[in-house]
Amino acid sequence: MMTKKTYIVFTFLLFACYYSLLAQQKIENSFQVIPLGVKGGLDESNLSSYMIAPSGSNNFICADAGTIRHGVDVAISHHLFKGNAEDVVKNNIKGYLISHAHLDHVAGLIMNSPDDSPKNIYALPSVIDVLRDKYFTWKAWANFTNEGEMPRLGKYTYVPLKENEKKALAGTEMEVTAFPLSHGPSYESSAFLIGHQDAYILYLGDTGSDQVEKSTRLQQLWEHIAPLITKNQLKAIFIETSFPDKQPEKLLFGHLTPHLLMAELGKLSQLTNPAALKKVSIVITHTKSFGKEEQELIAELEKDNLLQLKLVVPEQGKSMFF
Repeated sequence: MMTKKTYIVFTFLLFACYYSLLAQQKIENSFQVIPLGVKGGLDESNLSSYMIAPSGSNNFICADAGTIRHGVDVAISHHLFKGNAEDVVKNNIKGYLISHAHLDHVAGLIMNSPDDSPKNIYALPSVIDVLRDKYFTWKAWANFTNEGEMPRLGKYTYVPLKENEKKALAGTEMEVTAFPLSHGPSYESSAFLIGHQDAYILYLGDTGSDQVEKSTRLQQLWEHIAPLITKNQLKAIFIETSFPDKQPEKLLFGHLTPHLLMAELGKLSQLTNPAALKKVSIVITHTKSFGKEEQELIAELEKDNLLQLKLVVPEQGKSMFF
């Protein structure tokens, strides 16, 4: 029979183990990501858009905004939010990080703007220029922002990001650093390094490989994040793989294939500890294939994955923890 003293010691050890497990779980899961859209073009109900927040927080930033409302509806159907989609969009999304202004990355933002709440749009100046001069105009839609054509409704505030400079994300516990990417000749996309305390997620908008783009932008990005990987602070890299390997180079239009992706990640591996890189989730975004072709692309990724990296294929409306 257990004595009172033994019972107290046993109970203490039980609670100590419980809270140790909670602390370990908190360390392992620094971020929650809810994909509102995962595809690249074609399917207007499932376009690039990812809600990102520190684990345990309801203050999300939305990385790109191709699909918003339908993606939130899918997330609600998976019991990720209570209430209706309108409340989630207004209250849980605190701002938008826009990697570039192609429609499959901004359509949801534009279409939902009449019923959205005031918030910031964070982007490089070249991206803000397109949003201001082409989309949020009275001929194309309505100007819900604080710049551009009059009258300015002022619901959204443009916040220009400077390359390699940290910026706090208002209404959240996170900060962001932006890096330019090459998405075809003379077209600028961007990557966002999103941080909370000592943990990070790297989200890349559309990008071509340095080899094809005749660029060094990915190499510069890899050099910046390599120390974070070595210190096990980078939890995930969200990076596109739009086309299968059979796609001709002249028809890539600033995108990656499985072979090109793995070549770039090989360069990153050379800059850091390969064992540490294996701990980083490589989330495959922006695939432009469907059905059998999509399965073939995933098979190519697995075949080309000679580094044995942790590949993850996101699903719309299903939570991911990193």
